[in-house]
Amino acid sequence: MFLTIVVFILVFSLIVFVHEIGHFVMAKRAGIKVEEFGLGFPPRIFSYKKGETVYSLNLFPIGGFVKIHGEDGKKKDDPDKERAFYSKSIWTRAKILTAGVAMNFLLAAVLLSLGYWIGLPAITGDDQTVDAKIQIADVVSASPADQAGIKMGDTINAFKLGQETINISNISQMQEFVDEHRGEEIIVVINRGNQVLEKNITPRVVHSETEGPLGVGLVKTAIVSYPWYKALYKGFLSTIQLTYMIVIALGTLLWHLVMSGKLAMEVAGPVGIFDLTNQATHLGFIYILQLTAILNIHLAIINILPFPALDGGRLLFLAIEKIKGSPVSGKIEGIVHTSGFALLILLMIAVTWQDIAKLF
Repeated sequence: MFLTIVVFILVFSLIVFVHEIGHFVMAKRAGIKVEEFGLGFPPRIFSYKKGETVYSLNLFPIGGFVKIHGEDGKKKDDPDKERAFYSKSIWTRAKILTAGVAMNFLLAAVLLSLGYWIGLPAITGDDQTVDAKIQIADVVSASPADQAGIKMGDTINAFKLGQETINISNISQMQEFVDEHRGEEIIVVINRGNQVLEKNITPRVVHSETEGPLGVGLVKTAIVSYPWYKALYKGFLSTIQLTYMIVIALGTLLWHLVMSGKLAMEVAGPVGIFDLTNQATHLGFIYILQLTAILNIHLAIINILPFPALDGGRLLFLAIEKIKGSPVSGKIEGIVHTSGFALLILLMIAVTWQDIAKLF
């Protein structure tokens, strides 16, 4: 558990650091005064000042910020108004706001490229058996697999029935065996990271077509690697593909939420992401790297949404300023962003509560 906590903090610190460094560098390049660059949220543990900028390490490690002079609007008698955020053109301010998201996408592409060079798990055809394995892609809540403690990412090696051991080499073979022994207790031999575990499980006799007797989604995977130049191409291409898939999934989720008032799929909050990190930590470094890349893309997409308090919300106000020819009242913008931040906190609490409820 300690290792998972360390990995969780390091993963989010990396994501936040890269995001904030995008804002920081772009603001500096625009000649804007940057008052503070902080990792974590206050209270402050350590800080030092270099030039005009304070660099700080703060107590709460999940998060970070860049304090840009004039970001909150005009101030009377500002001696640094020429170097304030509000004094720059709309285009310059837009570049600063989008720089963080751009850096997250770039980091995702770099991590995936590195992964493809080292060797990333990839889905293969069921007829391919070289260095391949049957892996759990999804576990249905309250299913026999879920109750037995089988988790996403586990690799199925064999089944035991009495004294007999049946090695598994492809998905169809596994499905046939499970179908033949519905209602009987069998032992599933799985790999989880470096552990070999045995789980007692009884396949359901009655089940829906979409869930199956065990309640798992299966894929056949193999570790695939490429030369560095192909790995770069694959990494950037996968980032584009994942971005498209996540945008479609998010759009579907929001559409169903608006139309029915219900979420069409499960949403993971901090607790859910911590659980995913725990699973990736047990599976190994390459899975942590893959998860970090995917989280980068998720957080970049969410951050660019036109919602108050997010970078996308601030971009929306810049668009309104461009259309009307003058800035929106600082007081109104402040109220909108504060309200948006409060809604985000409430949403985070609701999702976290949902994550915790799933654990018990």
